[in-house]
Amino acid sequence: MVAFFLGCSFSLEEALEKAGAYKTTVPCVTHAGFCCPLVVTMRPIPKDKLEGLVRACCSLGGEQGQPVHMGDPELLGIKELSKPAYGDAMVCPPGEVPVFWPSPLTSLGAVSSCETPLAFASIPGCTVMTDLKDAKAPPGCLTPERIPEVHHISQDPLHYSIASVSASQKIRELESMIGIDPGNRGIGHLLCKDELLKASLSLSHARSVLITTGFPTHFNHEPPEETDGPPGAVALVAFLQALEKEVAIIVDQRAWNLHQKIVEDAVEQGVLKTQIPILTYQGGSVEAAQAFLCKNGDPQTPRFDHLVAIERAGRAADGNYYNARKMNIKHLVDPIDDLFLAAKKIPGISSTGVGDGGNELGMGKVKEAVRRHIRHGNVIACDVEADFAVIAGVSNWGGYALACALYILYSCAVHSQYLRKAVGPSRAPGDQAWTQALPSVIKEEKMLGILVQHKVRSGVSGIVGMEVDGLPFHNTHAEMIQKLVDVTTAQV
Repeated sequence: MVAFFLGCSFSLEEALEKAGAYKTTVPCVTHAGFCCPLVVTMRPIPKDKLEGLVRACCSLGGEQGQPVHMGDPELLGIKELSKPAYGDAMVCPPGEVPVFWPSPLTSLGAVSSCETPLAFASIPGCTVMTDLKDAKAPPGCLTPERIPEVHHISQDPLHYSIASVSASQKIRELESMIGIDPGNRGIGHLLCKDELLKASLSLSHARSVLITTGFPTHFNHEPPEETDGPPGAVALVAFLQALEKEVAIIVDQRAWNLHQKIVEDAVEQGVLKTQIPILTYQGGSVEAAQAFLCKNGDPQTPRFDHLVAIERAGRAADGNYYNARKMNIKHLVDPIDDLFLAAKKIPGISSTGVGDGGNELGMGKVKEAVRRHIRHGNVIACDVEADFAVIAGVSNWGGYALACALYILYSCAVHSQYLRKAVGPSRAPGDQAWTQALPSVIKEEKMLGILVQHKVRSGVSGIVGMEVDGLPFHNTHAEMIQKLVDVTTAQV
């Protein structure tokens, strides 16, 4: 017989020794007949101690101390903390967060699943004591790539995520880069720190993403759309496809044919890997929005985990939709805002808005700043709020930055392990499929060329040409794209 000794979270703190263990619905990797769900232990931790705890765990060296989940137990499939599968129940007091570590009791399920005729195991709560001392990792091992930061990304359900200091700093650099104001609109007053980081963390945990775009600012032309929005949306779609997430785009019904052709051309020219669903929504009621977002209208089973709006016309406080010149374009805009409002009341759906002027869907989060600092802001400010508001000098840049931020997170060992609940092997940083899916000057030039072919106009100048918001693609946009990619792929 062969004896296996498995690392245990009890090593982290003696008080955990009597803690209960819970079976999750997270499947472990099946191998050679071994098949079982992950089993975890839990300890409630005060909110203000979370980051210190996670860093202390990482200081032990290796990865055995890193939690696999912080937040709502139901995200692991645990219905009741009062009913552990093994050991004693733990109570999570108000103001504290349930934190979960992988348990060696997972091995019991694995051994049982292979139907071996004979096996021995220690009983739950009785562990093997060794003479090996826990030791902090040498100072040189605690590099920015291994030191975690903890971020609150959802309140309902409660959810925290982690990323390394190095990855977080890179994403903050992206946020700073896209936050310049080439149009002198005053967007610096709208910037909120770490919105790009938290939005990308939330997106990394999502399984199904719905993206909307379309700002019909040129109401006297056909089509009335502008060149800001669709390129950023398609760039994000491309990277979500590389991550093997489900993704769809939702647009105004009158613009469905246009966007269908744009996506088909993007696939044909290699900007997108495959075709994606293009949806529409005409609204009508709160119930209609919930029915659209959820399977069979049941808020317990949402179809999408995350909604993203990139340069999408947003509803103002008076119920109208305005372009930057204070012209009402409501007759051209479907009430997709209702989906973002409904998502606020459906646990498990988060939302991100990307904008460059404050009148875009999701910018309700910064509407007071828009009213004070943006021209016509008291009229045009979007009243509909997203969970995360990514502000960019050009909204396309926000879409590019979200794709780049996801690349950084998936290449981060700390975040990758947390994301997969320490189950299975990690993919190598800089995975070729991810690298190829990043925005590039070549792909974005093709994308803008597709829009020009379909007579889509620049937002500021109104010309049909290789520019976005009156800024030329070559030099301005090409330089921004290359800078974003260079920061994203730079080796630390």
